[in-house]
Amino acid sequence: MNISHALLAEWGLSHIKLKKEMIILDVGCGGGANINHFAQIVTSGRVFGIDYSPTSVKVSKEVNKKYIEEGIVEIHESSVSSLPFEDKIFDVVSGFEACYFWPDLINDLKEIHRVLKINGVLLLVNEGYKCENKEIRKVVENWAKLGDFKLHSPEEYRNFLTKAGFTEIDVYEQKEKGWITAIAMKQKG
Repeated sequence: MNISHALLAEWGLSHIKLKKEMIILDVGCGGGANINHFAQIVTSGRVFGIDYSPTSVKVSKEVNKKYIEEGIVEIHESSVSSLPFEDKIFDVVSGFEACYFWPDLINDLKEIHRVLKINGVLLLVNEGYKCENKEIRKVVENWAKLGDFKLHSPEEYRNFLTKAGFTEIDVYEQKEKGWITAIAMKQKG
């Protein structure tokens, strides 16, 4: 996954600006490539990752061993539904190819909202969504059936992010590839 999703992650990240002192959480950190990328940027900050899969946590720790030893990165086995962090500590929370699998989307987004600082940013990046391109949509709908996950339209992204308390929601589509990025800000709470 680290290699196959690299271009998607790069495209999604092109929509936000990271600063070296940020504290970042990657939810559903998978193979750890995005954590590694973040750790190279936030040299005065910290990067945390969670994943519910023990295998993903193990791989992510191996990929980020250097940064873990330097005290920049921490990776935990945990669920988005119950984040093991205090309120209002993250500048950015990301989810790459992850929100499809969250057990209770609205409440899980509220949990992310809880751990974000005021003016913190949520970044969701997904390879599949309910897009207008019929050929791509057919392919991603087949993925969704095989993976037992739900696809969302850009409007549905706006709706569920709003319901979870986020504001200033921007949704970007890469229509030729069927990619979507949603960026939402926490302004109160």
